[in-house]
Order: sequence, then C-alpha cells, then structure tokens
Amino acid sequence: MKKILLLFFTFHLSLFTATAQRLSITKETIDMGRTGYEIPVTATFEMRNRGLRRLVIQDVVPDCSCTKVEYPKGEIGIGDKFTIKMTYDARMLGHFNKQAAIISNASKKPVYITMTGVVLADLKDYSGSYPYDFNNLLSDANDLEFDNVKRGETRTFEMGIMNNGTTIMQPNILHLPPYLEAQVYPERLTPGHSGKIIFTLNSEKVHDYGLTQKTVYLAQQLGEKVKSETEINVSTVLLPPVEPTANAPQLILSDSILNLQFGGKSKKSGEVTLTNAGMSRLDITSLQMFTRGLKVTLGKSRLAPGETTKLKITGIAADLKKARSVPRVLMITNDPQNAKVVITIRPTPNPSLKGEE
Repeated sequence: MKKILLLFFTFHLSLFTATAQRLSITKETIDMGRTGYEIPVTATFEMRNRGLRRLVIQDVVPDCSCTKVEYPKGEIGIGDKFTIKMTYDARMLGHFNKQAAIISNASKKPVYITMTGVVLADLKDYSGSYPYDFNNLLSDANDLEFDNVKRGETRTFEMGIMNNGTTIMQPNILHLPPYLEAQVYPERLTPGHSGKIIFTLNSEKVHDYGLTQKTVYLAQQLGEKVKSETEINVSTVLLPPVEPTANAPQLILSDSILNLQFGGKSKKSGEVTLTNAGMSRLDITSLQMFTRGLKVTLGKSRLAPGETTKLKITGIAADLKKARSVPRVLMITNDPQNAKVVITIRPTPNPSLKGEE
C-alpha cells in the first residue's frame, strides 16, 4: 500500500513540476513586412509568466549574428507580462526568416520565436501617406468622425489603405454597428499596392442624439480575430432638431478651450462658466467625452434666464497621454444657435507623475 501511495505521489509531483512553469507568447511569429536595405527592423514579442513560480530568462540565442536580442535579466513575477525584442540588421536583400531560442526555467527545451519579412533595395516611404500601422496593413486614418449629422442624412468617410506586408490581404472591418457599412476596394490587396475602404453612415439607425461612439477593427483577412492594436474609433454626433424662436435660450461659455497644466501631478482640474443669456430656460440634455482620461461635473443642467453654473473638468494625465484624438467635452443643448457645444482640452502632462491635485 505504501509503495502504491509513493508511486501515486511521485507521479503527481512530476506532473505538477512539468506544468508548474509555463511561458506564454501572444504571437510566436511576427511578420515585419517590407523594409529597406540596411534599415534595421525590430519585432517585439509580448509574453507572460503563467507558471506557479518566478520566471528567469537565462538566455535568448538568435540563429545568426545579424540579429540582436533584448530580454529581461531579472526575475519575472507570477502572472507578469514582459517583452523580448529581436532586431534584424537588414543587410541582405530578399525574404528573411530569423529565429531565436528562449532558454529559461519554464521548460527543459528552448521556446522559439520567429520574425519574418522582406528587404527591398528600392523601398518606398509610405509614412507620410499612411502613418498608421495595423500590423503591416497601413492606413491614413485611425479615427472616424461623423460630425454635425442631422437625422435622415447619409454620410461617407473614405480611408486609404496599403499592403506593406509580404502576402496577399483581404482587408475587412469587424464589429460594424447597424448604422455603419464598409466597402473595401479592391477585395484582395497584393503586397505594395494600395486600396480604400468607404464607410457609409445611415443616421436613421443612430439611436440617440449627441455623441455615439463605437470601436471597429481593421482585419487583414476574413475570419481574423479582433486585436486591440487594430481598433478604429468611430464617433458620431447626431444633432437634435431645434427650431429658432424669439425667446430662445442663449448659452455663453467663459471659454471653449481649457488648458490643464499638470506640473507633475497625475490629475488636474479646471472650470468653465456657463451662462444663459437668453429669454427662456436653457436645457443641457447631454454631456459626453470624446476620449478617456476626462471626468466632468456639472452644477446644474437647467438654467433660468440670467443664471450661471460651473462645469468642472478633471483630466487624468496617464490616460490623456494614451488618447488617440483631441480630448474634448461635448454638450447638447436646446439653444438653437448652440445645439452642439464642444470644449477642447489642452493637456500638458508631465511624464513623471508624482501625485494628485
């Protein structure tokens, strides 16, 4: 009986040891697309320690001297994320396939990562025409804004795209909302060629007045999974029908631009004064933000003639640094001349955040 228990314990201990340490890689092979001769390219591999003890990367060995690597030298905590970088010097023309072996305490055998691509002698620089990179599918926009839309209108937005990879792509847009359509021209995009995506907005299908935001994803192939690095923000401002009258309310702002000087703080607040200079009650029916990193507090949403209130806007420096569009606050009112009011935030966050306001 003791012998059976010992064998049982030994078996499960070996099983536990085999599974106790695990190194997971988000993407084991990264296609770097097209690069120029002697223009080094760097692939960044995202990883995580999914084991039950601290991870130690003992070495990362590339398959040739033309490739350099960077990796964490210290211990990596349980569940922690980290990156390993491979840089190829691109001193040979043509396609390349470079590997590196990760030697760690995660397993007895090395784990391999690979970077691929092609080096061209006459590479064209598309950074001016297509500044946004969606994994080698380049684009001239990463945000769509349909502004001042009236119910019943149809709007279009044309996005230019270019295949900077090494294989044929079939670009498509994932997670489209019911009010938005997307048509890709051409359907198949060969390496080095450009195309376009035409987005069509049907305002009749937009549910609410004011700001509606949605995230869609630009995929290289049909059936591709959504990824955070391929997201595109879509903003639609649908204006309510407001008829001008002789006794209409009139909104006056103390300023339409708010400068937030962070000065090393993680948060900073400012105020804008709102005044109803009209002859009837002013209603602020919607108050929304175009980007993350902002918090707002409105004293009153209904102002009698001659009445004022304060709009407090708080910016969070770390989030505003990540914002992909201009930080703005949107108000929808019943003022016929100011049905849509936008307050632009100009942050100057300090990279070294030390505390809160």
